[in-house]
Amino acid sequence: MLALRLLNVVAPAYFLCISVVTFVLQLFLFLPSMREDPAAARLFSPALLHGALFLFLSANALGNYILVIQNSPDDLGACQGTSARRSSCSPPSTHFCRVCARVTLRHDHHCFFTGNCIGSRNMRNFVLFCLYTSLACLYSMVAGVAYISAVLSISFAHPLAFLTLLPTSISQFFSGAVLGSEMFVILMLYLWFAIGLACAGFCCHQLLLILRGQTRHQVRKGVAVRARPWRKNLQEVFGKRWLLGLLVPMFNVGSESSKQWDK
Repeated sequence: MLALRLLNVVAPAYFLCISVVTFVLQLFLFLPSMREDPAAARLFSPALLHGALFLFLSANALGNYILVIQNSPDDLGACQGTSARRSSCSPPSTHFCRVCARVTLRHDHHCFFTGNCIGSRNMRNFVLFCLYTSLACLYSMVAGVAYISAVLSISFAHPLAFLTLLPTSISQFFSGAVLGSEMFVILMLYLWFAIGLACAGFCCHQLLLILRGQTRHQVRKGVAVRARPWRKNLQEVFGKRWLLGLLVPMFNVGSESSKQWDK
């Protein structure tokens, strides 16, 4: 339990450190490397378009990250206590989280990167957090590949060029052909790639469960759920104004969706 509580503190700090490093690299390396063409219109400069797109992705990722933490699942405090007491008062859709030490409604799982449980109230924000984190990381990887390609004069036309970049760069780094800052960017490329794929996988898996009207906790416990139309399951999580929530970080639909989950 001590290890889980420690992970609950280290994982959010790790995410914030990666976010700060990404912002620094984008601001001081990638954006300055996109030199503006004097003949092109200032409004459509590559640096401005790149900065606007990255700001949109990162703002949605960090905004939904904050909302996942602020919009915590309902804490059924009356059900806390002994296991017998919890089993007698908790409906089947609730679960006692040992890390948070509380009973949450429509529990899905505990996310260590947010240090919070994921339930009916913050499920939409969690899905959007995974989506925009994946897009921001993959986009940063593409911008980093363009930067490394320009600085080191490396061509990524061959499909295996990215896979062989790390071992080749390590040997060149120890021989002095690659600078420390360039080697750091190369390492970040693989980290962005790994985080982007992981978050994309989480997002797709979570969307599949939402369409089925299930939670990850119910799947692990083998709890059967009543079959409902997938559109209704999707609307209960994302609401009627799903497009606005997709573009701008905002709170969940509200108590109406939480009541529908337990029907």
